[in-house]
Amino acid sequence: MKTNPGRFFEDYRLGDVIAHAVPRTLSGGERALYHALYPARHALCSSDAFARACGLPAAPMDDLIAFHTVFGKTVPDISLNAIANLGYAEGRWHRPVWAGDTLRSESQVIGLKENSNGTSGVVWVRTRGLNQRDEVVLEYVRWVMVRKRDVSLPAPKTVVPDLVGAVAATDLIVPEGLDFSRYDFTLAGEPHRWGDYAVGETIDHVDGVTVEEAEHMLATRLWQNTAKVHFDATNREDGRRLIYGGHVISLARALSFNGLANAQLIVALNAGAHANPCFSGDTVRAWSEVLDKAETTAPGVGAIRLRLAAVKHGAEPFALKGADGKYLPDVLLDLDYWALMPL
Repeated sequence: MKTNPGRFFEDYRLGDVIAHAVPRTLSGGERALYHALYPARHALCSSDAFARACGLPAAPMDDLIAFHTVFGKTVPDISLNAIANLGYAEGRWHRPVWAGDTLRSESQVIGLKENSNGTSGVVWVRTRGLNQRDEVVLEYVRWVMVRKRDVSLPAPKTVVPDLVGAVAATDLIVPEGLDFSRYDFTLAGEPHRWGDYAVGETIDHVDGVTVEEAEHMLATRLWQNTAKVHFDATNREDGRRLIYGGHVISLARALSFNGLANAQLIVALNAGAHANPCFSGDTVRAWSEVLDKAETTAPGVGAIRLRLAAVKHGAEPFALKGADGKYLPDVLLDLDYWALMPL
């Protein structure tokens, strides 16, 4: 048999390290397509001149371009037979990705737990993205629910990894040379700096984007994500193709520009949950909450910890969970991340 049906839950072994196939060289083409698919406007990743004024040699690729590329490499080995991608933790961007860099991915299985129904299980992996110099550019933990091939097989020993609730501010990595001491707020698009935000503050990002089937399919192919639930309408009982969760993340991040235009670089992913499925025709809106703030050793650079929520149109603003502790049905995404912002 020469074709690959993908891994099922019983195929994973604790401690396995999986080297994912097909490295990818990124170029300005990925940046242009990313900015076409999402209303992305953060100046540092849009303008070489702006980036050089901030101490970098050129505009880095958008942080989520690196994330989607690294993630996409893992899909054939981790989530081809997934029912759902469940969450993220302990994510850190180690260094910028530049046009011309070649990225590859590798993952280690760090947790396994069969579901009570016996037909599926949850797999935890720690994934690293590396460039052509074998330098780590990005790492994160994610967990995914995967079907079993043979429900009669015994469950593996349950191991649930102990993950930190958030990356400590002292562990954030600021890109070498980054300097916001001469930051141009006019060119960036908003005057609001690190000191203008208060912990506990909430921001309604106002705008919305209706998800179209064509855009979702283009995005999923762009990141070489081969998960069946995104392509094959017969893979779900309702006959609908599930929108790739990363597509929702990028939409929400881009929408957050209105109110957080100066949160220029994502440097850590503390936690994330795809709370409910997104489908073509849904209109996505976003809001943020300031969870924490910290100074860094880089000149003029502060770190801000944000909760970014993506919700369907009509959802109550700033509401995530009901009295039962479960996510409300119109909540699509709950993402906790650190970003860098001028002081």
